[in-house]
Amino acid sequence: MADTRTKLLDAALETLREQGLAGASARTIAAAAGVNQALVFYHFGSVDQLLAAACEHGSHQRIALYRDRFAAVTSLRELLDLGRALHAEERAEGSVAALSQLLAGSQSDQKLAPAVVAGLNLWIAEVEQALGRVLASSPLAEFVDVAGLAKATAAAFVGLELYEGVDTDGAVQALDALEELTVLVAALDDMGPMVRRAVRARLTRGVGRTRSTRT
Repeated sequence: MADTRTKLLDAALETLREQGLAGASARTIAAAAGVNQALVFYHFGSVDQLLAAACEHGSHQRIALYRDRFAAVTSLRELLDLGRALHAEERAEGSVAALSQLLAGSQSDQKLAPAVVAGLNLWIAEVEQALGRVLASSPLAEFVDVAGLAKATAAAFVGLELYEGVDTDGAVQALDALEELTVLVAALDDMGPMVRRAVRARLTRGVGRTRSTRT
């Protein structure tokens, strides 16, 4: 049986999914956990601290379910397929609803912001490892900031999850566009050495110009 602290963490996530941040009070969370609300303050000090802990707790739980699948990814196509699966499964689980509430709350509550960042960083680390692995043999590898791309990918998926709530067709179109990009990268990988050298030279010039404008 889960201990009281874990019950409260799980109940906080459940409350966020079902009632939103506005409904996440000590009373409602304690009721969902089946414990006295005084235990919220005993274990966490405040509701904000409980919600912050719940954010990281939820990310650890969800990532544990996908870690082996991330580790099995060997191509951008497989990574995109996994992204589509995560998109569907996390929405069905209600994790997106909880995350959107925490993201909104962290804009004005500095106690929540570090926990939300920590939770997102757990996802980013998994994406970064997968991207580094699948791009290692690609001619794009030397031009791609894998860490930055992982952050951009995670941010895009968070935005996509929220976007789907108001425009389902637009979210599908965005995922389809990502799929087209994986096809282009795969086609480049299959090209001969002369074409790859030409592309590398063109990318070198383009990246050089981009970097020079930043300095």
